[in-house]
Amino acid sequence: MAQQPVYKVIFQNGSEVVEVYARQIYQSDLWGFIEIEEFVFGERSQLLVDPSEEKLKNTFSGVKRSYIPLHSVLRIDEVDKEGTGKISEAKPRGNVAAFPFPPNHPGQHGPED
Repeated sequence: MAQQPVYKVIFQNGSEVVEVYARQIYQSDLWGFIEIEEFVFGERSQLLVDPSEEKLKNTFSGVKRSYIPLHSVLRIDEVDKEGTGKISEAKPRGNVAAFPFPPNHPGQHGPED
């Protein structure tokens, strides 16, 4: 039997960059979201405990499925095996930022229509 793939998903949540591993990821029926299921965390048999991974475990404990906005996703990789999830501070890249704009919903028209 073939081993089920593992995906590394990196997304931005406020001022944090979150890296999680999951077995299921797909485009959601909710417009503009991806769904992440079956989160994978490292083994507890390690001697050292990573506080950011513990924070992730606590954040996603009891979560069956998570919906992440597409515009927050930085990268999705299919990997050979799971790694250690982590939360880190997003580092600003100079003084240039993306201009915020409202999402264009299907079937919705602008004021000039």
